[in-house]
Amino acid sequence: MRSGGIVIYPTDTVYGLGCDIHNQKAVEKIAYLKGVNPEKALFSFVCHDLSHLSDFTKPIHNDVYKMMRRNLPGPFTFILQANNKVPKLFKSKKKTVGIRVPDNNIALEIVNELGNPIMSTSIHDDDDVIEYTTDPELIYEKYKDLVDIVIDAGYGNNEASTVIDCSKDEIEIIRQGIGVLR
Repeated sequence: MRSGGIVIYPTDTVYGLGCDIHNQKAVEKIAYLKGVNPEKALFSFVCHDLSHLSDFTKPIHNDVYKMMRRNLPGPFTFILQANNKVPKLFKSKKKTVGIRVPDNNIALEIVNELGNPIMSTSIHDDDDVIEYTTDPELIYEKYKDLVDIVIDAGYGNNEASTVIDCSKDEIEIIRQGIGVLR
């Protein structure tokens, strides 16, 4: 991954497509695969734990931190104010970053071995009825020539993470997914 490798890996929700956040060519390739402009894409960072927060976010309110501690690792993406350590390619006009700490040992070990968060986005299905591809064999068939590795951990979930915007004064659920706040 440090040299630009792209991986498809399981999470506690749907399968993810990821790369090293510091490898611009890999980030651009994932944006191309998703059909989005990398400067406008809403990719998130998968972190090993909450200790990475201060590396990429502005100081967060104590109540937000407590909510994150109660719910992570888990099926949530928290949108937070980005600081100047976030690679420029990820900073949208909103200057925010999505943070995930999935409850999945494979995803967490990838981040741990890499030594920094990975950029992540969900694997979508071409079918209009099924939003996410959950079968690793089908994922492999579709992406085998486009990515470096597909990690088969069995069927994934077909519901994405709950996205919570904590970047403003009011906390707002942007997308209700599988995660239910505690």
